[in-house]
Amino acid sequence: MLQEGTPNHMITLFCIRPKGFNVGNDTIFIGMQHFINEAFGEVVNLISLPATSRYESQAKAGLTAQTIHEINQYGHGVIVGGGNLYENGELQVGLDSLESLEVPMVLFSLSRGRIYNRQHRMVNRTDAMPDRVIRALNLKASHSLARDKATLAYLHSIGCTGAQLGGCPTLFLDRMLHRLPSLPENETPGVLISVRNPSLMNIPLQKQSQVYRDINKVVEFLHGEGHRRIRLLCHDHRDIAFAASFPGLEYVYTGDVYSYLSLLRACELNITYRLHSFLPCLAFGTPTIKLSYDERAMSLTETIGMEAWNIDMINCDDVIRAVTRRYFRLDELKSLRASALPVWNGFYESMLGTFRQFAAKVRACHEQAQPACEMVNG
Repeated sequence: MLQEGTPNHMITLFCIRPKGFNVGNDTIFIGMQHFINEAFGEVVNLISLPATSRYESQAKAGLTAQTIHEINQYGHGVIVGGGNLYENGELQVGLDSLESLEVPMVLFSLSRGRIYNRQHRMVNRTDAMPDRVIRALNLKASHSLARDKATLAYLHSIGCTGAQLGGCPTLFLDRMLHRLPSLPENETPGVLISVRNPSLMNIPLQKQSQVYRDINKVVEFLHGEGHRRIRLLCHDHRDIAFAASFPGLEYVYTGDVYSYLSLLRACELNITYRLHSFLPCLAFGTPTIKLSYDERAMSLTETIGMEAWNIDMINCDDVIRAVTRRYFRLDELKSLRASALPVWNGFYESMLGTFRQFAAKVRACHEQAQPACEMVNG
């Protein structure tokens, strides 16, 4: 029986992160767990809460009065991220309540990027997090890691000068291969085209209609190159309506992030509109081709030294030609990856160093929270 006054040695962390429907959010979370495990060196209680209640009715979410009270009651640290929470405003924050947060907080791998308007100019999203909220979060945080160069430049421009460049933890998923399940015996992944429903893309309307045509042409090209199994990979069940509109073309969707990653690891090739199939493929060494349509993706591919392999589908005159050229140069991807590894290793050390510093602050908070009364018999 635990006696009154007996210290509790378990550390409890809260992680406020995007959940929603996109399996990419769980991919980031798995990558982040590696750094938590390495930094703390032991099992910690990890309570994951959604950044917003938009997708979960009546759910506790974000950094609000309710969640901050709960964190102060029995938490020892808070991680916000990773994800594009600055960009889409999907982090509920009670600014008055934020001042009452009593435990260390780290802002991890957060991004903010602009989108193309109908004149093909970069503009802010209408739902972007207000600068006053971003500044308040950074002022309260003990550490702030921006995911990419564009985000870091923006943070510095609004006075968040303590923010540092961190990259994305999904680049290091190869260090967690032991957690991935084997695929079913008769599963043949083939070629996967990671799609997003164009209606969910923040791109000009004429470009939305182009996506369907481009995918059909890519499939026709791949068939001509002898690929027999080509499937559309849905990251979000909202992609299924779009994927199902291609007659005779299979699509695959799994809500299980581990099965999703196993598919990416084993596929012949991944052609992707999605960052969080591109980055795991780079980690696994899976052949991959990236198409981007916003600053968030383009800045991150530049940040990790892979901008030469990226296709800006908004300003590209011929998307299909760009894809086929990279297809015939897939052998160059290994050398590009090798050239980028020193940059990735720098991000690895930055993330690990940040989490180790965060862990030290959390342990100090944990010690201060221990009961000061003397031991008594229960």
